[in-house]
Amino acid sequence: MKFRVVHQPTANHARSSYRIIEQTKGREVDWINRYLDHECLRRVADLTLRSYAQHLLHFLRWWESVHHTDAIAQDALTESTLLDYVRFQSGQQPEFCGSTINQRVAVADRALRALFPGAPHQIAPELQVSYWRRAPMGLGRPLPAVSRLRVREPKRTIVPLSVDEVARFWSSFQTSRDLAIVGLMLLQGLRSQEVRDLNREDLLLPEAQIRVSGKGNKPRLLPLAPETVQLLDHYLRFERPERPDTRSAPLFVSLKGRARGARMTAAGLRSLFRYHRQTTGVKLANPHRFRHTFASDMVCAGVSLPALMQLLGHAHIQTTLIYVHVTPLQVYQQYARAVAQHIRPIPVTPS
Repeated sequence: MKFRVVHQPTANHARSSYRIIEQTKGREVDWINRYLDHECLRRVADLTLRSYAQHLLHFLRWWESVHHTDAIAQDALTESTLLDYVRFQSGQQPEFCGSTINQRVAVADRALRALFPGAPHQIAPELQVSYWRRAPMGLGRPLPAVSRLRVREPKRTIVPLSVDEVARFWSSFQTSRDLAIVGLMLLQGLRSQEVRDLNREDLLLPEAQIRVSGKGNKPRLLPLAPETVQLLDHYLRFERPERPDTRSAPLFVSLKGRARGARMTAAGLRSLFRYHRQTTGVKLANPHRFRHTFASDMVCAGVSLPALMQLLGHAHIQTTLIYVHVTPLQVYQQYARAVAQHIRPIPVTPS
């Protein structure tokens, strides 16, 4: 049997627009789609629903290859079901990275727990960590708990672009639209999705502000740097002239071809960056690298982590810490600056 994810837009908030079907007959896979409907009812973002569907599709293909059915009964689940799934992924070529395996296992675990609450808990001591969970409201003794199955993930360090790399990449752009897009990523730290989702009405140029809809449709109001205001104003004046009926129109649109005037697509943005990487030789210049560069620049300029968290649209400070990259030279410079201020007088040693 062959399975795939289909997108069926709907206005019903109790039904997921992403469905997993058996490709030959078009039959829906009931247990997965029930879980997707449950997550849709929680109002998770469409992109999150799509990723859940893709992860569960991978789990479903593995389950069908082992059990020769796409249906799951509670008595078919054992304590080692997810451990076998981890073994299967670890033996594939090319090898999956640890974060991919952990994401797939976590989504499958949540779906199975939600749909089959009486199924045996997954036990794999070598892939789980014991810890103490705080009692509600901090009252009473901590409770012992066991983490979910996880493989070790190598620590990832994303190095921001250098001043020379940014200058070379920036100099290759010709249109005001493209300069404004890069400016929003480099000077405001926006995600590529956030840039593409912007509408004309989200710009408040007289107030030097912009409304951004982040992950999970969480809105935030950000200040605009003077350079960004200039880039956006130039784009609106010369390449995206304002019309009376375009306040709610997409901000960044295609400038050529049959799609002229339509909102820029994800493929179009990837193609744009791919072309300029080849032109300039700056191989690491991608939208998310500009976001990391923005975060490092803000930290070096003295912006506090809580303020940076708000600028980046993060829900947890731990996520913001991943974006902060401080070089050994910057550590030395900040240390030397702090020592030079003589924050605490050096005690005099008695002779």
